[in-house]
Amino acid sequence: MKSTLLSAGLLASFMSLVSATALTYKIGANEKACFYAAPEKQGAKVAFYFAVQSGGSFDINYEVTGPGDKVILDGEKERQGDFVFTANEIGEYKFCFNNEMSTYSDKFVDFEIAVEDEVRAQLPSKQGSTPEQTSALEESIYKVSGQLSTIARNQKYFRTRENRNFSTVRSTESRIVNFSLVQCCMMVCMGALQVFVVRFFFQGARKGYV
Repeated sequence: MKSTLLSAGLLASFMSLVSATALTYKIGANEKACFYAAPEKQGAKVAFYFAVQSGGSFDINYEVTGPGDKVILDGEKERQGDFVFTANEIGEYKFCFNNEMSTYSDKFVDFEIAVEDEVRAQLPSKQGSTPEQTSALEESIYKVSGQLSTIARNQKYFRTRENRNFSTVRSTESRIVNFSLVQCCMMVCMGALQVFVVRFFFQGARKGYV
Protein backbone atom coordinates (compact mmCIF):
# COMPACT_ATOMS: atom_id res chain seq x y z
CA MET A 1 0.00 0.00 0.00
CA LYS A 2 2.80 2.38 0.94
CA SER A 3 4.65 1.49 -2.24
CA THR A 4 1.55 2.36 -4.27
CA LEU A 5 1.23 5.72 -2.53
CA LEU A 6 4.90 6.48 -3.14
CA SER A 7 4.49 5.58 -6.81
CA ALA A 8 1.46 7.83 -7.14
CA GLY A 9 3.32 10.65 -5.41
CA LEU A 10 6.28 10.38 -7.74
CA LEU A 11 4.07 10.24 -10.81
CA ALA A 12 2.20 13.34 -9.62
CA SER A 13 5.50 15.12 -9.04
CA PHE A 14 6.65 14.18 -12.53
CA MET A 15 3.40 15.42 -14.09
CA SER A 16 3.82 18.78 -12.36
CA LEU A 17 7.12 19.29 -14.21
CA VAL A 18 5.35 19.31 -17.58
CA SER A 19 3.23 22.20 -18.83
CA ALA A 20 1.31 21.50 -22.02
CA THR A 21 -1.23 23.20 -24.25
CA ALA A 22 -3.37 21.14 -26.66
CA LEU A 23 -5.75 22.96 -28.98
CA THR A 24 -7.70 22.59 -32.20
CA TYR A 25 -7.68 25.83 -34.14
CA LYS A 26 -9.46 26.91 -37.32
CA ILE A 27 -7.12 28.80 -39.63
CA GLY A 28 -8.94 30.77 -42.29
CA ALA A 29 -7.78 31.30 -45.84
CA ASN A 30 -4.87 33.78 -46.14
CA GLU A 31 -4.50 33.74 -42.35
CA LYS A 32 -1.41 33.42 -40.16
CA ALA A 33 -1.85 32.35 -36.53
CA CYS A 34 0.87 32.30 -33.86
CA PHE A 35 1.02 30.78 -30.38
CA TYR A 36 3.60 31.31 -27.66
CA ALA A 37 5.40 29.39 -24.93
CA ALA A 38 7.94 30.70 -22.44
CA PRO A 39 10.24 28.11 -20.77
CA GLU A 40 11.31 29.25 -17.33
CA LYS A 41 14.61 27.33 -17.29
CA GLN A 42 17.44 27.03 -19.73
CA GLY A 43 17.78 23.56 -21.21
CA ALA A 44 14.09 22.68 -20.93
CA LYS A 45 12.69 20.29 -23.50
CA VAL A 46 9.98 21.71 -25.76
CA ALA A 47 7.73 19.26 -27.64
CA PHE A 48 5.73 20.50 -30.62
CA TYR A 49 3.12 18.39 -32.40
CA PHE A 50 0.61 19.35 -35.08
CA ALA A 51 -1.67 17.65 -37.60
CA VAL A 52 -4.05 19.13 -40.18
CA GLN A 53 -7.42 17.52 -39.54
CA SER A 54 -9.40 18.90 -42.48
CA GLY A 55 -9.36 21.47 -45.23
CA GLY A 56 -7.75 21.74 -48.64
CA SER A 57 -5.00 19.20 -49.23
CA PHE A 58 -4.46 18.70 -45.47
CA ASP A 59 -1.24 20.77 -45.55
CA ILE A 60 0.00 23.89 -43.78
CA ASN A 61 3.14 26.01 -43.51
CA TYR A 62 4.69 26.29 -40.07
CA GLU A 63 7.57 28.09 -38.39
CA VAL A 64 9.03 27.97 -34.87
CA THR A 65 11.19 30.86 -33.74
CA GLY A 66 13.04 31.50 -30.49
CA PRO A 67 14.16 34.65 -28.70
CA GLY A 68 15.56 37.17 -31.14
CA ASP A 69 13.42 35.74 -33.99
CA LYS A 70 15.87 32.88 -34.48
CA VAL A 71 14.29 30.21 -36.69
CA ILE A 72 14.37 26.78 -35.01
CA LEU A 73 11.95 24.78 -37.18
CA ASP A 74 10.12 25.52 -40.39
CA GLY A 75 8.38 23.68 -43.21
CA GLU A 76 6.02 24.18 -46.13
CA LYS A 77 2.93 22.22 -47.07
CA GLU A 78 3.34 19.70 -44.26
CA ARG A 79 0.44 17.53 -43.13
CA GLN A 80 1.73 16.83 -39.63
CA GLY A 81 4.86 16.98 -37.52
CA ASP A 82 6.20 15.84 -34.17
CA PHE A 83 9.34 17.58 -32.89
CA VAL A 84 11.32 17.94 -29.67
CA PHE A 85 14.03 20.56 -29.20
CA THR A 86 16.02 22.05 -26.34
CA ALA A 87 15.34 25.61 -25.27
CA ASN A 88 18.90 26.91 -24.96
CA GLU A 89 17.69 30.43 -24.14
CA ILE A 90 15.12 31.69 -21.69
CA GLY A 91 12.44 33.74 -23.38
CA GLU A 92 9.41 33.59 -25.61
CA TYR A 93 9.15 30.93 -28.30
CA LYS A 94 6.70 31.51 -31.14
CA PHE A 95 4.85 28.73 -33.01
CA CYS A 96 3.18 29.99 -36.20
CA PHE A 97 0.89 28.38 -38.77
CA ASN A 98 0.57 30.03 -42.18
CA ASN A 99 -2.40 29.36 -44.47
CA GLU A 100 -1.73 32.23 -46.86
CA MET A 101 -1.25 29.72 -49.70
CA SER A 102 -5.01 28.94 -49.62
CA THR A 103 -7.38 31.35 -51.29
CA TYR A 104 -10.67 29.91 -49.99
CA SER A 105 -9.99 26.76 -47.89
CA ASP A 106 -10.21 26.95 -44.11
CA LYS A 107 -8.20 24.37 -42.20
CA PHE A 108 -8.53 22.79 -38.77
CA VAL A 109 -5.17 22.16 -37.10
CA ASP A 110 -4.79 20.01 -34.00
CA PHE A 111 -1.58 20.91 -32.16
CA GLU A 112 0.14 20.57 -28.80
CA ILE A 113 2.97 22.54 -27.20
CA ALA A 114 4.59 20.99 -24.11
CA VAL A 115 7.44 22.38 -22.03
CA GLU A 116 9.17 19.78 -19.87
CA ASP A 117 11.85 20.34 -17.25
CA GLU A 118 14.63 17.76 -17.33
CA VAL A 119 14.96 17.66 -13.55
CA ARG A 120 13.57 14.44 -12.15
CA ALA A 121 11.53 14.33 -9.00
CA GLN A 122 13.18 12.58 -6.09
CA LEU A 123 11.39 9.56 -4.68
CA PRO A 124 11.05 9.81 -0.90
CA SER A 125 12.98 6.96 0.66
CA LYS A 126 11.17 4.52 2.97
CA GLN A 127 12.79 3.22 6.11
CA GLY A 128 14.40 -0.14 5.48
CA SER A 129 14.45 0.24 1.67
CA THR A 130 17.69 0.12 -0.27
CA PRO A 131 18.73 2.69 -2.93
CA GLU A 132 18.51 -0.06 -5.55
CA GLN A 133 14.84 -0.67 -4.74
CA THR A 134 14.08 3.05 -4.87
CA SER A 135 15.90 3.44 -8.18
CA ALA A 136 14.10 0.43 -9.69
CA LEU A 137 10.71 1.84 -8.68
CA GLU A 138 11.62 5.25 -10.07
CA GLU A 139 12.75 3.79 -13.39
CA SER A 140 9.53 1.75 -13.63
CA ILE A 141 7.42 4.85 -13.14
CA TYR A 142 9.35 6.78 -15.78
CA LYS A 143 9.01 3.82 -18.14
CA VAL A 144 5.24 3.84 -17.61
CA SER A 145 5.21 7.59 -18.26
CA GLY A 146 7.09 7.07 -21.53
CA GLN A 147 4.67 4.35 -22.60
CA LEU A 148 1.72 6.63 -21.83
CA SER A 149 3.28 9.31 -24.03
CA THR A 150 3.66 6.78 -26.84
CA ILE A 151 0.01 5.74 -26.49
CA ALA A 152 -1.07 9.40 -26.59
CA ARG A 153 0.92 10.00 -29.79
CA ASN A 154 -0.59 6.89 -31.40
CA GLN A 155 -4.07 8.06 -30.47
CA LYS A 156 -3.37 11.43 -32.11
CA TYR A 157 -2.11 9.68 -35.22
CA PHE A 158 -5.19 7.46 -35.51
CA ARG A 159 -7.46 10.42 -34.85
CA THR A 160 -5.79 12.32 -37.67
CA ARG A 161 -6.12 9.37 -40.04
CA GLU A 162 -9.79 8.98 -39.10
CA ASN A 163 -10.56 12.65 -39.73
CA ARG A 164 -8.76 12.64 -43.08
CA ASN A 165 -10.50 9.45 -44.21
CA PHE A 166 -13.86 10.82 -43.11
CA SER A 167 -13.18 14.03 -45.03
CA THR A 168 -12.27 11.97 -48.11
CA VAL A 169 -15.49 9.98 -47.79
CA ARG A 170 -17.56 13.16 -47.52
CA SER A 171 -15.81 14.64 -50.55
CA THR A 172 -16.40 11.46 -52.57
CA GLU A 173 -20.05 11.37 -51.50
CA SER A 174 -20.50 14.99 -52.54
CA ARG A 175 -18.96 14.30 -55.94
CA ILE A 176 -21.23 11.27 -56.48
CA VAL A 177 -24.32 13.32 -55.60
CA ASN A 178 -23.27 16.16 -57.92
CA PHE A 179 -22.54 13.73 -60.75
CA SER A 180 -25.94 12.07 -60.26
CA LEU A 181 -27.70 15.43 -60.41
CA VAL A 182 -25.83 16.40 -63.57
CA GLN A 183 -26.69 13.03 -65.11
CA CYS A 184 -30.39 13.47 -64.28
CA CYS A 185 -30.39 16.96 -65.79
CA MET A 186 -28.73 15.64 -68.95
CA MET A 187 -31.35 12.88 -69.25
CA VAL A 188 -34.19 15.40 -68.89
CA CYS A 189 -32.60 17.70 -71.45
CA MET A 190 -32.02 14.79 -73.82
CA GLY A 191 -35.67 13.70 -73.49
CA ALA A 192 -36.89 17.24 -74.13
CA LEU A 193 -34.63 17.50 -77.18
CA GLN A 194 -35.95 14.21 -78.57
CA VAL A 195 -39.53 15.38 -78.12
CA PHE A 196 -38.71 18.64 -79.87
CA VAL A 197 -37.03 16.84 -82.81
CA VAL A 198 -39.95 14.39 -83.22
CA ARG A 199 -42.50 17.23 -83.16
CA PHE A 200 -40.42 19.16 -85.67
CA PHE A 201 -40.40 16.20 -88.09
CA PHE A 202 -44.15 15.63 -87.75
CA GLN A 203 -44.92 19.30 -88.27
CA GLY A 204 -42.71 19.30 -91.38
CA ALA A 205 -44.47 16.19 -92.72
CA ARG A 206 -47.94 17.75 -92.24
CA LYS A 207 -46.88 20.87 -94.14
CA GLY A 208 -45.66 18.66 -96.99
CA TYR A 209 -49.02 16.89 -97.26
CA VAL A 210 -50.90 20.19 -97.29
